[in-house]
Amino acid sequence: MKTPKHIICTVTNDLVYDQRMIRICTALVEMGHQVTLVGREKKSSEALVKRDFEQVRLKVSAERGKWFYFQFYRALKRWLLAQKMDVLYAVDLDTLLACAQVVERRPGLHLIYDAHEYFTEVPELAGRPWVKKVWEQIARYGIPKAGACITVSETLGEVLTQKYAKKFHIIRNVPTLKEENLSPKPNPKIILYQGVLNRGRGIEAAILAMHQIEGARLWLVGMGDLEAELKALTQKEGLTHKVVFKGHVRPEQLAEMTRQSWLGINLLEGDSLNYFYSLANKFFDYMMAGVPSLNMNFPEYRRILSEHPMGLLLSELTPDAVAAQVNYLMQNEADYQKMVKAAAVAREVFNWEVEKKKLEGILG
Repeated sequence: MKTPKHIICTVTNDLVYDQRMIRICTALVEMGHQVTLVGREKKSSEALVKRDFEQVRLKVSAERGKWFYFQFYRALKRWLLAQKMDVLYAVDLDTLLACAQVVERRPGLHLIYDAHEYFTEVPELAGRPWVKKVWEQIARYGIPKAGACITVSETLGEVLTQKYAKKFHIIRNVPTLKEENLSPKPNPKIILYQGVLNRGRGIEAAILAMHQIEGARLWLVGMGDLEAELKALTQKEGLTHKVVFKGHVRPEQLAEMTRQSWLGINLLEGDSLNYFYSLANKFFDYMMAGVPSLNMNFPEYRRILSEHPMGLLLSELTPDAVAAQVNYLMQNEADYQKMVKAAAVAREVFNWEVEKKKLEGILG
């Protein structure tokens, strides 16, 4: 085994629900490294779950917006400068600036940059050219300082490699391979959305589609900026008997909910390049549970579903289009079962046991 290293991984989110970083940090520990995961502490943060790696949460007064990013950057940089480490693992541009500046002051410190998304093209930056320019400058400053760069999909890797003239390795955000543990499927059928309740996720279309879908309930698992608005929409449309808001749940609870589901939805607006090039972890969570999914007709989903037809593609994000695809599956059980079988094959290809082997080579 190579010499053990002390690796500090940095994120701006809470640590309890970050499944990708939990998997990555656990894999690094399994390789013999000492690992610390640093994130944020919010007023609403739950108690940390004990892990095989150290977890640190930094507290700042602001919880969103530019003041949060500034305060967290300052707190993270100050904390990092007081630590001894061999590798800094920066997740997304919102931690890259502090990490790159620390690396600049410490010759020999190795920086890894992990782009979980196309950060400069997220919907929140649409119509905000000056804010977008600041993040782009951070990318141009920090990415060249990284000894290795990682991202989550082949398409995004190609885009970022070309844009920043830096090779981006692909480590997909896939779950651990588990024994098939099929749960009974409730009646009415469960259509599951898991993830943050933010704009651009197609949640409004999914809610309105329920007017045309019988024999099913839509479960929305997660929280976000749009939660109150989505609840108001559900109330206004008279759909409270069909749409259930589940809030935040822990990963093990979410896995059980996914196994109980009949269909998973992964809907996104194509106006955002971040979404257009995405490969959502929920896509693979549905696959691992043997649950067919409804996805947007975007490059990565086309690429994978052409080889592993475990779901359907949606060409337009409207309530009518969503309802039509769901009702098609309702009426075509044979096609549905073919997707279930395709997911069983795909889970042997897209799982964390395969992806984590790439980490050791990237660490060098």
